[in-house]
Amino acid sequence: MTTPTFVYDGDCSFCTTCADFIERRIPTHARVIPWQFADLDALGLTTEECEEAVQWVGADGARAAGPDAIALMLRDAGRAWQFAGGALQLGPVRLAAWPAYRWVAEHRHLLPGGTAACSLPQAQRDLLYGKDAG
Repeated sequence: MTTPTFVYDGDCSFCTTCADFIERRIPTHARVIPWQFADLDALGLTTEECEEAVQWVGADGARAAGPDAIALMLRDAGRAWQFAGGALQLGPVRLAAWPAYRWVAEHRHLLPGGTAACSLPQAQRDLLYGKDAG
Protein backbone atom coordinates (compact mmCIF):
# COMPACT_ATOMS: atom_id res chain seq x y z
CA MET A 1 0.00 0.00 0.00
CA THR A 2 1.35 3.44 -0.86
CA THR A 3 -1.40 5.70 0.47
CA PRO A 4 -2.43 5.80 4.13
CA THR A 5 -6.14 5.26 4.72
CA PHE A 6 -8.46 6.67 7.40
CA VAL A 7 -11.65 4.59 7.69
CA TYR A 8 -14.86 5.78 9.37
CA ASP A 9 -18.52 4.74 9.64
CA GLY A 10 -20.33 6.16 6.62
CA ASP A 11 -23.73 5.27 8.08
CA CYS A 12 -23.19 7.68 10.97
CA SER A 13 -24.03 11.32 10.27
CA PHE A 14 -21.73 12.51 13.07
CA CYS A 15 -18.83 10.45 11.70
CA THR A 16 -19.53 11.65 8.17
CA THR A 17 -19.56 15.28 9.32
CA CYS A 18 -16.18 14.74 10.99
CA ALA A 19 -14.81 13.06 7.85
CA ASP A 20 -16.07 15.98 5.73
CA PHE A 21 -14.22 18.36 8.09
CA ILE A 22 -11.04 16.31 7.67
CA GLU A 23 -11.33 16.41 3.89
CA ARG A 24 -12.01 20.18 3.82
CA ARG A 25 -9.67 21.41 6.56
CA ILE A 26 -6.93 18.90 7.36
CA PRO A 27 -4.33 18.41 4.61
CA THR A 28 -3.72 14.72 5.27
CA HIS A 29 -2.28 12.53 2.53
CA ALA A 30 -4.64 9.78 3.63
CA ARG A 31 -7.58 8.52 1.69
CA VAL A 32 -10.61 9.19 3.93
CA ILE A 33 -13.26 6.57 3.22
CA PRO A 34 -16.32 5.02 4.85
CA TRP A 35 -15.70 1.40 5.79
CA GLN A 36 -18.82 0.43 3.88
CA PHE A 37 -17.03 1.36 0.62
CA ALA A 38 -13.52 0.26 1.57
CA ASP A 39 -11.85 -3.01 0.65
CA LEU A 40 -11.53 -4.15 4.26
CA ASP A 41 -9.69 -7.36 3.32
CA ALA A 42 -7.01 -5.41 1.46
CA LEU A 43 -6.67 -3.06 4.44
CA GLY A 44 -6.48 -5.95 6.89
CA LEU A 45 -9.57 -4.73 8.75
CA THR A 46 -12.79 -6.41 9.87
CA THR A 47 -16.31 -5.05 9.98
CA GLU A 48 -16.25 -5.43 13.76
CA GLU A 49 -13.10 -3.29 14.08
CA CYS A 50 -14.62 -0.61 11.88
CA GLU A 51 -17.90 -0.60 13.82
CA GLU A 52 -15.98 -0.17 17.06
CA ALA A 53 -13.75 2.76 16.07
CA VAL A 54 -12.24 4.77 13.23
CA GLN A 55 -9.22 3.02 11.74
CA TRP A 56 -5.87 4.13 10.35
CA VAL A 57 -3.87 1.96 8.00
CA GLY A 58 -0.52 3.55 7.22
CA ALA A 59 1.33 3.32 3.95
CA ASP A 60 3.57 0.79 5.71
CA GLY A 61 0.53 -1.27 6.79
CA ALA A 62 0.74 -0.14 10.43
CA ARG A 63 -2.72 0.05 11.98
CA ALA A 64 -4.32 2.06 14.76
CA ALA A 65 -7.85 2.64 16.02
CA GLY A 66 -9.87 5.37 17.75
CA PRO A 67 -7.91 8.34 19.07
CA ASP A 68 -4.65 6.62 18.10
CA ALA A 69 -5.90 6.57 14.48
CA ILE A 70 -6.90 10.23 14.74
CA ALA A 71 -3.45 11.11 16.11
CA LEU A 72 -1.69 9.39 13.19
CA MET A 73 -4.00 11.06 10.67
CA LEU A 74 -3.22 14.46 12.23
CA ARG A 75 0.52 13.76 12.27
CA ASP A 76 0.30 12.86 8.59
CA ALA A 77 -1.18 16.31 7.86
CA GLY A 78 2.00 18.16 8.83
CA ARG A 79 2.80 21.45 10.57
CA ALA A 80 0.23 22.59 13.16
CA TRP A 81 -1.74 19.37 12.81
CA GLN A 82 1.40 17.38 13.61
CA PHE A 83 1.55 19.16 16.96
CA ALA A 84 -2.07 18.24 17.73
CA GLY A 85 -1.47 14.63 16.69
CA GLY A 86 1.66 14.43 18.81
CA ALA A 87 -0.16 15.88 21.81
CA LEU A 88 -2.90 13.27 21.40
CA GLN A 89 -0.23 10.58 21.64
CA LEU A 90 1.20 11.83 24.94
CA GLY A 91 0.60 9.36 27.78
CA PRO A 92 -1.83 11.37 29.95
CA VAL A 93 -3.70 12.81 26.96
CA ARG A 94 -3.95 9.38 25.32
CA LEU A 95 -5.25 7.88 28.57
CA ALA A 96 -8.02 10.50 28.68
CA ALA A 97 -8.69 10.32 24.94
CA TRP A 98 -9.77 6.68 24.90
CA PRO A 99 -12.62 7.01 27.45
CA ALA A 100 -13.74 10.25 25.75
CA TYR A 101 -13.65 8.54 22.35
CA ARG A 102 -15.64 5.56 23.65
CA TRP A 103 -18.25 7.88 25.18
CA VAL A 104 -18.67 9.76 21.89
CA ALA A 105 -18.82 6.48 19.92
CA GLU A 106 -21.49 5.08 22.24
CA HIS A 107 -23.54 8.29 22.15
CA ARG A 108 -23.01 9.40 18.54
CA HIS A 109 -26.67 8.75 17.76
CA LEU A 110 -27.51 11.54 20.23
CA LEU A 111 -25.03 14.06 18.80
CA PRO A 112 -26.00 16.70 16.21
CA GLY A 113 -26.83 14.96 12.95
CA GLY A 114 -26.90 11.53 14.59
CA THR A 115 -29.67 9.06 13.87
CA ALA A 116 -30.94 5.97 15.66
CA ALA A 117 -29.16 3.82 13.05
CA CYS A 118 -25.83 5.17 14.32
CA SER A 119 -26.30 3.16 17.52
CA LEU A 120 -26.85 -0.19 15.80
CA PRO A 121 -24.22 -2.72 14.71
CA GLN A 122 -24.15 -3.34 10.94
CA ALA A 123 -25.82 -6.75 11.26
CA GLN A 124 -28.85 -5.17 12.94
CA ARG A 125 -28.93 -2.34 10.36
CA ASP A 126 -28.96 -4.99 7.61
CA LEU A 127 -31.93 -6.75 9.24
CA LEU A 128 -33.91 -3.53 9.73
CA TYR A 129 -33.10 -1.65 6.53
CA GLY A 130 -31.89 -4.35 4.14
CA LYS A 131 -28.37 -5.40 3.28
CA ASP A 132 -27.84 -2.64 0.70
CA ALA A 133 -29.28 0.19 2.84
CA GLY A 134 -26.05 1.09 4.60
